[in-house]
Amino acid sequence: MEKNPTKPSADASAAPPVAARRPKTIEQHGETRVDDYSWLRDKDNAEVRAYLEAENAWTSAQMRDVRPIEEQIYQELVGRIQETDTSAPVRVGPWLYYSRTVAGKQYRIYCRRPVASAPESENDEQVLLDANALAEGHAYFQLGVFEVSPDDNLLAWSTDTSGDEAFTIFVKDLRTGEVLGDRIANTYYSLEWAADSRTFFYNVLDAARRPFKVFRHALGTEATADAEVYHETDERFEVDITRTRDRAYILLDIHSHTTSEARALRSSHPQDAFEPLIPRVQGVEMEATHHDGRWYIRTSDNARNFRLISAPAGDLARENWREEIAAREGVTIEVVDALARFLVVTERSDALQQIRIREFATGAEHYVALPEPVYSVAAEPDGDYDTDFLRLTYSSLRTPETAYDYDMRARALTVVKREPVLGGFDPENYVSERLYATAPDGVRVPVSLVYRKGWKKDAPLRTLLYGYGAYGHSIDAAFSSIRFSLLDRGFICAIAHIRGGGDLGKEWHEAGRMAFKTNTFADFIAAAEALIGAGYTTPNQLAILGGSAGGLLIGAVLNLRPDLFGVAIAKVPFVDVLNTMSDATLPLTIGEYEEWGNPEDFETYRRLRAYAPYENVRAAAYPHLLVTAGLNDPRVGYWEPAKWVAKLRRLNKSTNLLLLKTTMGAGHFGASGRYERFRETAFEYAFLLKALGAGGSEPRPCLEP
Repeated sequence: MEKNPTKPSADASAAPPVAARRPKTIEQHGETRVDDYSWLRDKDNAEVRAYLEAENAWTSAQMRDVRPIEEQIYQELVGRIQETDTSAPVRVGPWLYYSRTVAGKQYRIYCRRPVASAPESENDEQVLLDANALAEGHAYFQLGVFEVSPDDNLLAWSTDTSGDEAFTIFVKDLRTGEVLGDRIANTYYSLEWAADSRTFFYNVLDAARRPFKVFRHALGTEATADAEVYHETDERFEVDITRTRDRAYILLDIHSHTTSEARALRSSHPQDAFEPLIPRVQGVEMEATHHDGRWYIRTSDNARNFRLISAPAGDLARENWREEIAAREGVTIEVVDALARFLVVTERSDALQQIRIREFATGAEHYVALPEPVYSVAAEPDGDYDTDFLRLTYSSLRTPETAYDYDMRARALTVVKREPVLGGFDPENYVSERLYATAPDGVRVPVSLVYRKGWKKDAPLRTLLYGYGAYGHSIDAAFSSIRFSLLDRGFICAIAHIRGGGDLGKEWHEAGRMAFKTNTFADFIAAAEALIGAGYTTPNQLAILGGSAGGLLIGAVLNLRPDLFGVAIAKVPFVDVLNTMSDATLPLTIGEYEEWGNPEDFETYRRLRAYAPYENVRAAAYPHLLVTAGLNDPRVGYWEPAKWVAKLRRLNKSTNLLLLKTTMGAGHFGASGRYERFRETAFEYAFLLKALGAGGSEPRPCLEP
């Protein structure tokens, strides 16, 4: 393949020009850095938009030869789903809530029907919201909040039509279908109704895109008259709004990456002030739920992996604390929920979640028995309070998403709905495994993988290795129907459960952030080497994928070991870490100090300078690389991937593909419609096949065992 040319050209078959103008000189801690591509940050500059469009044209031209493969994969992805389908209903009071999809429609239709109606009855269905109708005329559409009032008569919802995650709230009378005059702009992902069903609370964004204030709104009044009920002045902190399962309290969840507090008011008294449950203590995280006059609080106070304490609602002084579940080494308490008769606790150990059930009346406890050794499971946070049934969402790398109702008394699982997977899918045709890689410091790193049954390890396969490794976010071994377009072409798909994520609990996160961030990269490289060493794949057959903070991971490991990988995809990658964290005017920067550090501190600056992907691009032979961006992305500025690609174009010594694709009308999460998301995936998979020299490969039937 011919090396990408770097001279300007109007011909879309030639690479776009390298942006080698208006460099910026940066003085920091006695060092001088030159940022040759800082001009790409000027979103309103016509040259910038022309540059991004030229990159898109170049990418399109380079992918022209595999468009038939891209279309074939797209048809496979669509053909694997049941296009017209209905979700498993969730009971709330006298109603069953669910959503529907319709073939050819991009978005969901949100509905409910009375509990007493027959499941197959269409006459009793009430359409609450048709997102397809709301999205008409918009290139992008995202639904934010969706909250029905306690009296079941009103719906508050919010929408974003640009991808910048600033939502506008609307209210609908479900009895008449009338959309009321209430409109509230610049809101975020939180809204909760008070018990009177006439008042709700919502959060708003500051100039840095931080949810920093909470307002109280009375129906029928102008938003300008809404009362400010909370203002978080510490720029490290955000504020969200939740409620307790019993609906007795509305909570403010005020949190940074290392510290949190909860404030509460009775939902029956919306004019009252939110009162702190336990004073904020730096470095201590906590979450609260209420049951029968007691607060149950998950806290990291004297417990790095969290413990569960309770205290009477009237007096949460420390001397009144009762330890319900002690802290344990290697086990993290992740979520606590209280139903009328049962306490539900989600715990994590060895990269797996377990659901622990305690009966309040007797204190008897048990764990939910699940059908596979490696899986993903979550307890539904919504639904009725007075019930003996817990809704669980379960899947594995080879088992489609399944909604179970778990009878907490009988300890029995009942399938409510299993995601249909069409096109002849049979889970018995696939093998799921877990192996362990050894990091340089001796830590064992779990790697989950899936492949077609019948493969022998004496013939290494093309492999896609995914990683994230930040914010304590866990990447569980969950099902994805899109993955099978690779598996059926002879790929292995693998997940590296690396430090920095929460896969093995809070300690796993702590071991991959701040001063320990490089453990994240070492773990991922160790996972790649373990796959190669065990015969699963080879370097030239190994593709890697990560997005956002996972894109930082991809950029860092490519700088460290460009020889180890054949292909890489970095989606909206956070690669300009040093410059972004040095600019407190950018959205979210200050709040990120507790994850990455503040470069005003010299030691932090030195650490970031040493691994920031953009700063450390070097003259090396990089593998094939596809990079994506969103022009309206409020989380990772589009200029980060654009600058990174420009620098790579100048220094890359290989003749491999180097493509940048910017979505000009969306943000961090790419296209919003389900079919458009399939288009994006088909493009990425076609790129993988092209880069790995397998552009014409067809899906094949499962090999004989």
